[in-house]
Amino acid sequence: MPRILLFTQPGCLSCELMRIYLEARGVPFEERDINSSVEIRKSMTETYGSTETPTLVFLDREAHEVVTGFDPELLDQFLDPAPSSDSVPEI
Repeated sequence: MPRILLFTQPGCLSCELMRIYLEARGVPFEERDINSSVEIRKSMTETYGSTETPTLVFLDREAHEVVTGFDPELLDQFLDPAPSSDSVPEI
């Protein structure tokens, strides 16, 4: 399972939906409230180039992959990658 950071802020409905989605899928994540410190906000904006919440960062990828907003179909692609052409189908 990838290591995931979730940047949120209070009162953000999309943040709550993201949290519910990840918990329902059993995906562990580390949540960071951007209103709790200037360093967390700077991390989201400067390190990961995002200016909106929720921002989800997949840390275990070759290059950190960043997803902004709540888009379940896109998240499914990140969390359930298509099998490689070398994989053997189950019988």
